[in-house]
Amino acid sequence: MILLRHGKPSEEMKGRCYGRLDVGLAPEGHAQAERAATLLASADLQGLYSSPRRRALDTAKRVAEGRGLDIRVEEAFREIDFGLFEGLTYEEAERQFPEVYAEWMAHPERVRFPEGETFSEMRERVRAGGRALRARHVGQCFALVSHGGVNRTLLAESLGMADKHLFRLDQVHAAVNVIDFYGDEPVVKLTNAAP
Repeated sequence: MILLRHGKPSEEMKGRCYGRLDVGLAPEGHAQAERAATLLASADLQGLYSSPRRRALDTAKRVAEGRGLDIRVEEAFREIDFGLFEGLTYEEAERQFPEVYAEWMAHPERVRFPEGETFSEMRERVRAGGRALRARHVGQCFALVSHGGVNRTLLAESLGMADKHLFRLDQVHAAVNVIDFYGDEPVVKLTNAAP
């Protein structure tokens, strides 16, 4: 299983909360996606999957070029829904929702975003989606292009990490991660490689 985070999103999202917001890539993000595609050129991919968000799809398109692979969009791998935090700067979120913001900073794995998701809700859909892809590709290599939160969730599951330690796993834009499976036993071979 190759996990690829999308490239850098459009500049207007810098310093803002964006999960369900459907933003494209910045010019630098397109360049990152191109470098990631070059890095993965020798991988014998039997499947290519993407979050439905444009930033992930734009990144996946670079990986798909010249391979004859269709990109299969999977809703399970969308980023967490920040609810009413969507589009706000961190300062605006703190000002408008001080108690929720404080809980988010202290315990990101426990907070419920107003009119959005909790981490545990996202975790369950992502883990179920990951199991479904592995069952579909037993003994095969496949790639999933999605988001930092999705990658952290799948990596943390493979490493047996507690939810509260999730953010110990860095995921830069266009980060490449590799998890091999021996039966049901995961072995993390590569994490947060920046192309």
